[in-house]
Amino acid sequence: MKKNEAIRKTKSFDELLDIQYGKIGTTKRDEFETKAQYFVISETLKDARHAANLTQEELADKVGTKKSYISRLENGKCDIQLSTLYRIFEEGLGRRVSLLIG
Repeated sequence: MKKNEAIRKTKSFDELLDIQYGKIGTTKRDEFETKAQYFVISETLKDARHAANLTQEELADKVGTKKSYISRLENGKCDIQLSTLYRIFEEGLGRRVSLLIG
């Protein structure tokens, strides 16, 4: 079955991801999943910062980092340590962070 035909016959988003990026555990799929997670974190950070009416510079000042770091995070361009993530959301934005491991 050709890829386009397989895509048209998919019944779920997971099937589509399998066709496009491979099964879970393959290198291509793992890379996609990692990028998707960075995207979710970056969008959540931007939304929370906007809701708090803070600029990137104001948020950076509140948590003791640089504006350029906040910008890179919001653009999904750098890794973030869990402790830094907690500090930004909890101390900087007054939001609670919970971690789910599945």
